[in-house]
Amino acid sequence: MSWPVLLIGALLGATGIPHPADAAPRSTAVTRAALDPALAAGGGATVAFLEQEAEHAATNGTVIGPDRTAYTLPAEASGRSAVTLDPGEWVEFTLPRPANAITVRYSIPDAPGGGGITAPLAVTTRHESRTMTLTSQYSWLYNQYPFSDDPRADLLHPDWWITECQCVPAATTPAPVITKPFRPAHFYDEQRLLLGRTYRAGDRIRLTARSVPTTIDLLDSELAGPPKVVSGVNPVLFGADPSGRRDSATAIERAVAYARKVHRKVYLPPGVFQVNRHIVVDDVTITGAGNWHTVVKGREVALAEPAPDGSVHTGVGFYGRAAAEGGSRNVHLSDFAIQGDVRERIDTDQVNGVGGAMSDSTVDGLYIQHTKVGLWFDGPMSNMRVTNNVIVDQIADGLNFHTGVTGSLARDNFVRNTGDDALAMWAEKTANAGNTFDHNTVQSPTLANGIAVYGGRDTTVSNNLVADPVREGSALHAGTRFGAEPFTGSLRFTNNTTVRAGTFELNWRIGLGAIWLYSLEGGFGADVRVTGDHYLDSTYNAIMLVAEWGVKDLYSIDNLKFKDIRVDGTGTSVLSARAAGSASFENVDARNVGAAGVNNCGRFGFPATGSEFGLTDLGGNDGGWLTPYLPNTITCDDRPPVVAPPGPSKW
Repeated sequence: MSWPVLLIGALLGATGIPHPADAAPRSTAVTRAALDPALAAGGGATVAFLEQEAEHAATNGTVIGPDRTAYTLPAEASGRSAVTLDPGEWVEFTLPRPANAITVRYSIPDAPGGGGITAPLAVTTRHESRTMTLTSQYSWLYNQYPFSDDPRADLLHPDWWITECQCVPAATTPAPVITKPFRPAHFYDEQRLLLGRTYRAGDRIRLTARSVPTTIDLLDSELAGPPKVVSGVNPVLFGADPSGRRDSATAIERAVAYARKVHRKVYLPPGVFQVNRHIVVDDVTITGAGNWHTVVKGREVALAEPAPDGSVHTGVGFYGRAAAEGGSRNVHLSDFAIQGDVRERIDTDQVNGVGGAMSDSTVDGLYIQHTKVGLWFDGPMSNMRVTNNVIVDQIADGLNFHTGVTGSLARDNFVRNTGDDALAMWAEKTANAGNTFDHNTVQSPTLANGIAVYGGRDTTVSNNLVADPVREGSALHAGTRFGAEPFTGSLRFTNNTTVRAGTFELNWRIGLGAIWLYSLEGGFGADVRVTGDHYLDSTYNAIMLVAEWGVKDLYSIDNLKFKDIRVDGTGTSVLSARAAGSASFENVDARNVGAAGVNNCGRFGFPATGSEFGLTDLGGNDGGWLTPYLPNTITCDDRPPVVAPPGPSKW
């Protein structure tokens, strides 16, 4: 078969011809988000696995990247680099500690007409060789929002302005030539494998491509514990099939009803349970044998007619009752995997891993893959705890606290390869309040932001590690947009670490900051404080404050407070201000800055009195980045040359 030219372009990225990697045996460095773990100490999620990047492993394949250009394989790889194997080539990892389970993040080509293919990958150890069957059925999206899996499709919105021709194609004569496939993205997927025995530190695991070009991004290895045995109501006794051959939804529902009646837990034993619709949960605990051992897996099913909520499909998911029906309470889900079958984005579809409204509830230790959104909660609801979950390969968000979610927490979650904001709080129509995202790790969101807050009261984003956002967003974001209620009370970003953040915004044609605040539908009424963050190797700015052009004279971003921050490497400025307002800076240290320390455009009125954005120096701002631009010197250059900084290091 002749593989699409698209693959070649995506593999090479903007850096041109790839170079062969060193094939000599060597140890493989352990990283966190492709970063020296010492640089992320104390931040991010605590996870059971160790990450090793393929570009640091022994291989006779080809290293691709580093490259941050959207729509390329390197850009979506962890650390912006990976290894491509032609059939027969290999990459070999040396285990850093004992392990009996691995996760491989990879990309293989799409079918020429879309829809994906499958291909074998040999996994060889000193004891045996096994085969993983890789698939691209859940990757390779194209075109404009909400995207398509057809590489041959015409523009979904020819009446939208696009940067490729800097025009509205439908209104342009002669019509521009649009290269197909248009905007390929979402290249990667991952697969897990229990090895059947425990291997020692120093043992090697070799991955060999067999039939198609195969890009390996990384390998996670861990020592998975034995299946947990818990006293509880077993759905197998109600007819559930742990082989996965027969649908188990009804049997699980019967077990849930009985467990509620006798006030016991539901225990899902080891096995694969087929579920192709929602399991509605209320006042019940459902626990598995561990997310390596208990898998609830389903197909996406087309509905005969649209549901009242607009869904045209259903699929596997555990849902609380709708808030309009009173919601659910006292739901506790833990220690199993949810694997869906979502291959396209239809925003009205309720095909999420966990959904509905759940108050006074917990979700802990789940592995959620191939659903639309890992967990999407529609409030009003309160006191939800989302902890210790792995959420990967989502078509849209990883987690969203949506509409009137209060007093809730997401902590120690690991989120990788989402198709929209990885973690979001969206106060649409009803304000969220008192919510916290703490000690989470986010890697490679292919669209939008790592962590995003849209309105709400008394919000905290703390101790998170966010790496490698790809396009139309960045690592940390707060915005008055999407019909959200205003920001009130406090908004805190505290002790977060970002790395290789800041993307090129296609419509504005400028780079975003690692953290960016955006005023579109109002100003920021909250007390906004950013304290203790570290912004490492930012592609463009470290900090960006921006108002949409059409409302720049209406709204301002005022009285922000930045303190105890370290900026290690920016492609352009430390601060870019494209709005009216003000901010103070105290102990904000910067080094390896690629352009002027401050890009201050204000409202673009350029009055003789200086920019409409004012800067206050509260002392201790080392690196010389701030003083020349006080208090409001106009230094408006939105598109300076990008100077790639050296890699970050200990301060």
